[in-house]
Amino acid sequence: MKSGYKSLIHLVVFLTDFRIITRYKWFIFAIAALLCSAVGYLTNTDSYDDIPPQTGQLLTCETGLTENNDVFSAYITDARIAYMVSERLCANPTFQRQYHTINVIIGQSDYDTFRYINHGVIDLALVKKNIVDAFGSDQIYGLTKVAVHPDYSAFFISLREKPQLTKEYILGKKIGLLDYPSSRSGHIVPKTVLHELGLTDSNVDIVYYSSHQELRRALLAGEIDIISTYWAEEDGEKLSKNYAAPLLESVSGMQWYLKMQTKNTDLFCAVQSVINDIATTHPRPYYRNISLAEGCKK
Repeated sequence: MKSGYKSLIHLVVFLTDFRIITRYKWFIFAIAALLCSAVGYLTNTDSYDDIPPQTGQLLTCETGLTENNDVFSAYITDARIAYMVSERLCANPTFQRQYHTINVIIGQSDYDTFRYINHGVIDLALVKKNIVDAFGSDQIYGLTKVAVHPDYSAFFISLREKPQLTKEYILGKKIGLLDYPSSRSGHIVPKTVLHELGLTDSNVDIVYYSSHQELRRALLAGEIDIISTYWAEEDGEKLSKNYAAPLLESVSGMQWYLKMQTKNTDLFCAVQSVINDIATTHPRPYYRNISLAEGCKK
């Protein structure tokens, strides 16, 4: 009897506790969730590193100089040229006398260009003249032109017919452009032409790509009907120039700029020597065509 009485007491206590828990279950659940979140944050805070900013790839090398820790930085948007610059600058005797480290940033976006050119943290850059002019980097940071690749033309290129520069023709076509707003042939010029025809992103199917090479790949694959780009000599192997409609005859070519805040003529001449060597060995005809600025005695 006594055992049965105790069992009854336990049952009453359990039911009483259950009613209490049921009544406040949402409050208890909220407190538990908050505690779990806090514990999870504290236990994992040291487990994850900060996500680095998504900027260009960095190539770095040391020249062997031990007397100082000076760093020479270059900004290049073409990956092949970037590797050539890094290798040749590190092996150049003038750089081995003046700098401990060579850093070459491979630019991947307009954000990269803005960050490095506008803020004046670069010693050598391969960019368009309009970029330097827009930021006033020549006046503010002393960026001096050391070499120039030729101007070129911008085209609408199609695979099996010559594009017509009319609103009626463009409507219904899928057009490939670059996602670089600073690109003349891949963005600025075609956007201007489309605007003059009364066309915008809202009534034209525009697909954005990350490079001129990607534009060509997409056109050949049939992903798009028209691309806006330059005409390269090697394009004749897979594309027909009969199907290229000119948009602008003269677009400013790529130019090399060196920060010259002092009259470091040895450095100027060393940079020109490296650039000229890159030009003579580059596989693309466009980059093999170069004019060196005056100022370095042969």
